[in-house]
Amino acid sequence: MITPQSQPLFDRAHLAPLEEDYTGLRILAVHAHPDDESSKGAASMAAYVQRGARVMVASMTGGERGDILNAEVDSNPAAHRDLPGVRRSEMKKAAEILGVEHRWVGFVDSGLPEGDPLPPLPFGSFATLPLEQAAAPLIRLVRDFKPHVILAYDEIGGYPHPDHIMSHRVAMEAYDKAGDSTAYPGTGAPWEVSKIYYDRTFSPDRMTTFHNYLVEQGHESPFARWVAEAMEGDGKGHTPPVSRHKTTTRILAADHFDQRDAALLAHQSQIAPDSLFFAISPQDQSKIWPFEDYVLAFSRVSSQLPETCFAAGIDYAAR
Repeated sequence: MITPQSQPLFDRAHLAPLEEDYTGLRILAVHAHPDDESSKGAASMAAYVQRGARVMVASMTGGERGDILNAEVDSNPAAHRDLPGVRRSEMKKAAEILGVEHRWVGFVDSGLPEGDPLPPLPFGSFATLPLEQAAAPLIRLVRDFKPHVILAYDEIGGYPHPDHIMSHRVAMEAYDKAGDSTAYPGTGAPWEVSKIYYDRTFSPDRMTTFHNYLVEQGHESPFARWVAEAMEGDGKGHTPPVSRHKTTTRILAADHFDQRDAALLAHQSQIAPDSLFFAISPQDQSKIWPFEDYVLAFSRVSSQLPETCFAAGIDYAAR
């Protein structure tokens, strides 16, 4: 069993491209809101789809309480009348761009509370639910789709949005209980997931590399404040708390950075064209950070760390 405490640092020398045919491999990515799938691990998902794997994105909520973050969309009255409908349409387009399958799990967005003290979350929203109630539909999906691998957030949600933290909790519950025939009766035949990974898109090392690159090129860096706060953060109340997990698995995915960016731009209400996501071109990112990083959080199969492939150690053709 791989645990977060036993993970080694990743060395760039271990990089290797995805070259196999992954037909038969199934990957489930658990995300809190539509757009999260495009900002976290999208290039990896597209890379596996291209090589024959089935990849499904589970959106735990509809993103109904998200703010409109693009001035162009904000000026459109239709977007304010039906933001849930807009976000569903955006998600459909993004999924088509990435080539992934998609399921709406069906919970209501909790919103991001602001203020001091923080207000209570809306009654009945995703992050307020008992774990078993929130996890049951995901476990049904796992037992139906039968993924070998789950991609998830770490215990602080990648960043501390209540829905991201709850998404971590339900993903872990699915990993732990989907294979237990006595757990969650009525949600299908048991299926044991081989591995679960945490996404590290917002890791301090990646953000610092991007920041330093822009400064070296003589550009203003939109990552400066984030890097400063992350370096100070201790995960015990500072904003933002910082994950201290170490990368174990690095997926070379630079060939799919353009595809990732196109999927991000499909979420027009949430991602403006001048967002920090596009501060460095895909071509330049291919030179300085051509991979996407993950933590192998737990595994039921043996694989040698560090990894360059989610499928390492899994006989996916046999199950």
